[in-house]
Amino acid sequence: MENHDSIKKTVKNKYSEIAASAKGKGCCGPIADCCGTNSNIEFTMIGDDYKSIDGYVPEADLGLGCGLPTEFAGIKPGDVVVDLGSGAGNDVFIARNLVSESGKVIGVDMTEAMIEKANQNKSKLGYDNVEFRLGDIENLPVDDSSIDVVISNCVLNLVPDKRKAFSEIYRILKPGAHFCVSDVVIEGEMPEEFRRSAELYAGCVTGSLQLDEYIELIRQTGFGNVEIKKTRRIDLPEELLEKYLSEQAREDYKNSVKGIYSITVVASKK
Repeated sequence: MENHDSIKKTVKNKYSEIAASAKGKGCCGPIADCCGTNSNIEFTMIGDDYKSIDGYVPEADLGLGCGLPTEFAGIKPGDVVVDLGSGAGNDVFIARNLVSESGKVIGVDMTEAMIEKANQNKSKLGYDNVEFRLGDIENLPVDDSSIDVVISNCVLNLVPDKRKAFSEIYRILKPGAHFCVSDVVIEGEMPEEFRRSAELYAGCVTGSLQLDEYIELIRQTGFGNVEIKKTRRIDLPEELLEKYLSEQAREDYKNSVKGIYSITVVASKK
């Protein structure tokens, strides 16, 4: 995982495989679909249960989240919302229920197969105020100062240039508007072998920033009112560590990583 292009290629390939899979679970769900193995190992970072939420569309839920950003996003009728890394449209359709007929929701994803699957789901639902755009989070296909709320679910940890990603979020938000994202962060030092694993990167883990670094990056971008709304510890299964790391790397991981966490954080554009 040495440069941005290789990281993006790895992530895009993995998520294309997920989109094509009938199983529907992926990089923050069963490792089998994420990494092309026959293992049933699962990450415990799978997002909260969506089934009781208004607007939930089971066909759009590929099990890729690590939280529930719409829970704290403060989305109102009439809002224009952007979902970053929108996948098959899970959070988009829930946000669409919140903005009602008077608002609009735009999903952005860099994977063609995900956009295709999302549009198939949209066609079945018949929504005319939902749009899916192919694009890069580091260069969003969205106009300046045009968005009321940005949401994202377990995606920014996969972006190589997180500073650019937050700058893009800042650019597209209206003055005083806000974002709410669920993401993965760490505390402690990640061993080099662990961080180099392409499979674990695409599994939403090794691309994560330190918690303090993550929050400071949001503030440096210019956001105010930064608040962590929800935190949950992630425990990686021993079988997963054994599959991708040497014995010494597993020992280094256990000694140096204090914790991996799913957080949901909000902040507003000044």
